[in-house]
Formats: sequence, C-alpha cells, structure tokens
Amino acid sequence: MGISRHLEWLNKTQEKALEPGLEICDPHHHLWNFPGSRYLVEEYLEDAGGGHNITKSVFVECRTSYRTDGPVEMRPVGETEFIASVTEKANAPGSRTKVAAGIVGFADLMLGDKVSPVLEALVAAGKGRLRGIRNMNCWDKDNQIELWTDIPELLMQPAFRRGFAKLKSYNLSFDAWLFHTQIHELTSLARAFPDTTIVLDHIGGPLGVRAYAENRDEVIKKWRKNMAELAKCPNVVVKVGGLAIKSLGHEWHLLPAPLSSEKLAKEFAPWYLYCIETFGPKRSMLESNYPVDKRGYSYTVMWNAMKIMTKSFSKTERADLFYNTAVKTYRI
Repeated sequence: MGISRHLEWLNKTQEKALEPGLEICDPHHHLWNFPGSRYLVEEYLEDAGGGHNITKSVFVECRTSYRTDGPVEMRPVGETEFIASVTEKANAPGSRTKVAAGIVGFADLMLGDKVSPVLEALVAAGKGRLRGIRNMNCWDKDNQIELWTDIPELLMQPAFRRGFAKLKSYNLSFDAWLFHTQIHELTSLARAFPDTTIVLDHIGGPLGVRAYAENRDEVIKKWRKNMAELAKCPNVVVKVGGLAIKSLGHEWHLLPAPLSSEKLAKEFAPWYLYCIETFGPKRSMLESNYPVDKRGYSYTVMWNAMKIMTKSFSKTERADLFYNTAVKTYRI
C-alpha cells in the first residue's frame, strides 16, 4: 500500500483525543530522512497534533543521516548531530512539545574498549540531550524474518560486554531491541551490569510471523516466562508498545478500516497489561514507536487505546505509565 493510500485508510477511523489533559512523554519514536522517505519534526508533530498532551519525546536511533566519510565507527555520530540540529527549535523555551528532549544514539559496542572515543563524540553531538545507546540485536535462525544483526547472541559476546561496560562512565542507558527468543540473553546482561539502566524496547519482540505464527500459544508461553525472569532485574525498564511491527505478526493494516480505540485496547491488553503487571508502572513506559506503528493505527487512536486499556489504574500509576517513568529513565 502506498503512502497516500495508507493515509486514506488511516483516516477511515478518526477519533477525538480522550483525556486531553493527561501529560504524556512519548519515549520512543524515530525521525529520518531517507531517499524517498522523510519523517522529521513537522511530520511527527502533525501525527502528534490530534489533541493528546504530548509535552516531551525521546528520539531513538534508526540508522539515518550517518556521516559518509571518516572512520567507519564514527559515522553513526552523524545521526545524533543531525537530530540535535533539526530538533533544536522544538526544544526552545515555550515549545509545546519538546521533540527529542532525549536522544538515544548508536555506537557499535562490539568495538569493546575502543568504543570510548565514539561515545565521547556522541555525547558532544547530542548537545546535552544524549541519554542512551541502542544496539539492535534482533536475530533468528530464519533469515526470512527481518533481522537487525548478523551476529547470533550479540549480547553475550565478550567484546560487546567490554563496550557495554563503558556506558556507565558516560551516564548512558542502553536500549535493547530483540526478539522474545533472546530475552534470556538480556537477563544475563542485566545481571552482569546491575548499575546500568537497560530499556527493553517493544515488549521484548514476541514474534508472530513464519513458523512463530503457527505456534502462537508457545510464543506467548515462552515470552511470558522470559519476561517474568527479566523483570527480576531492578535495572530493567520495559517500553510498552510496538505491536504493529511487521515481525510481530498483527495484520491490522489489512482490515477494511483501522480498529477503533475500544477494539484496539482489547487487542493490546493481553500483551501490554502483562508487561505492566510484571514490571510495575514505575518500570513501564507507554510508547508510540512512530512512524513504524503507523502501519496499524493512527497516533491519536493509539493513545486513546492506551488510555482505555489503563482506565482501571490509579491516577499515580497512570502518571507513571504515561509520563514519569520515561522522564525519570531518560532524565529529561
């Protein structure tokens, strides 16, 4: 489906924002400028402008705008430089939504001890807003699934862990994007580095495509078990969102029209409420994962669904889920 046709599809289900006064920090979205695909501050604010009270956001690396020359290991610094520049105006005093108030960049932690100069360059490029590093380590033996590394058990590699050990010196957290079959590797990492904050993206990536689509009950069982074990690590926080990612197997974009927020909340609940129950609201943050999740629902409808899903929670718990956990974790 082309971009214009997809927008027509999204517009078939339009809603007003529920509880427009509830403050939200969106802790996970992307901005990019790829050939033929632009999603920058203007596009994000247009999506976020449906009436929800989005006051802060966190940009997460997506391999955009790398430097095109110089040492290979330093090229990702270009992304953080680019984001800090294009979001400068949106972080000025008086801005309603501080876009990329926190920045999560990329440094190849497989550099081991040699990653320090890269981290220093990223901190400088972030102009006071760099808060963490993400290495995407989605891997599966089935290479027909969208993979983000070609290194099995990346988090277990000695070189990676030497690089990871450097994060604490720069007061940086670590974002992990992986599949549910790899959560045990993150648990091992969290136990080895209890003083470094780790953020698990997209509820731990419960796969729903290829062979995993045929064994959904087994996926859920393994995912729940692995998440419960990971939650025992107090330095781990979970991002609750991302369910429209292609590899997770939810094909809402094939419906005649997008689901209403009431129906979407019911789809979210079995996955998201388990995460919140397991980690607790103080270690759970609701995320948009935009524009990736735009595949399945509009920004306004998505946050409506999150609000409906959490309506039985206390005021304090909801404040944590929608704002406080993200602001505390990313120190913004």
